[in-house]
Amino acid sequence: MAVHHVLDDYYLAITFLVTVGYQLLGFSIAFTCQFDKLTDFAGGTNFIILCVLTLSLSATHTARQILTALCLAAWAARLSGFLLFRILKTGSDTRFDDKRSRFFPFLGFWTFQALWVWTASLPVTILNSPRVTAYAAPTFGTAADIAGVIMFAVGFLVEAVADVQKYRFRCDPDNKGATCDVGLFSWSRHPNYFGEIVVQFAIFTMAISPSAYGHVPSGSGAYAAQYASLLGALFLTLLLLFVSGLTLQERPGAKKKFEKDGPKGDGWTRHKAWLDTTSILIPLPPGIWVRLPTAIKRTVGFEWPMYVFDPEKHVDQASVRRQRQEEGEDEEEARGREESQDGLVNHNRHR
Repeated sequence: MAVHHVLDDYYLAITFLVTVGYQLLGFSIAFTCQFDKLTDFAGGTNFIILCVLTLSLSATHTARQILTALCLAAWAARLSGFLLFRILKTGSDTRFDDKRSRFFPFLGFWTFQALWVWTASLPVTILNSPRVTAYAAPTFGTAADIAGVIMFAVGFLVEAVADVQKYRFRCDPDNKGATCDVGLFSWSRHPNYFGEIVVQFAIFTMAISPSAYGHVPSGSGAYAAQYASLLGALFLTLLLLFVSGLTLQERPGAKKKFEKDGPKGDGWTRHKAWLDTTSILIPLPPGIWVRLPTAIKRTVGFEWPMYVFDPEKHVDQASVRRQRQEEGEDEEEARGREESQDGLVNHNRHR
């Protein structure tokens, strides 16, 4: 099959231009119509477009190329489909409440999404590029291929199951405002993030075989490009650890729960027990997690100080006391009104 050189030999420019164009189109529609139903869907479908585009342009179509593209597309389709279903049910996404009507902040989110899609697609993009396909690839079935397939299956299932479990938990009226600590969330506070990270490293692991097994010469541009595609998995991991994932949910979530329920409230007590007994990211039985040394938790366990909530340091105790006092007064007033109404009813009955 003829080799297609489009702008460069690694398909970096064409995939970048397609991604930017697609995301800008989505932004223009979402900003004009002021709705959130397109945002995550545009991110997921963008992955599929890049998989189809680069595989179509490739001069070869080996089992490894097809499988890595299918895995990335399947993951993106599931994620975007779930997020679209969820937002159709809820009607809006609270993440955009402070951005939706503001041009540049909303554009900033879409720009960041474009960067995420382009970088996370790099292993597939470069594997299908002319510079890599110019060399004979190893037959599918290397140790890296098998490890990648197993990692993908585990990550995909963990993320999918976690999303469904949390959605069903929140749909139950009895769980309104409660901490989701059931199913996979009893082993990890963020199993969906763990699954997503594993999926991205799995795709890189499958794609790297041509260089890892010597078919692409070390020192060549193709060799360097393949290993550089690890940037996609690293970018997503850093995003979830330091930008839009744990940093926005761990300490802020605990602070919100503490301020709402107070130090002795049932909601905070349950949330605190969950924080103390559940791994922050890597799924582990609570019995194992609580026995790990603090040094292990604070390093390879990802329970870093930046995520830990300390009421003495991170909460205005006077404000909490005032809030609880006001809530107590409101409850007393409500009980007083109920007692007055009951007395009036009883009085009328005896007349």
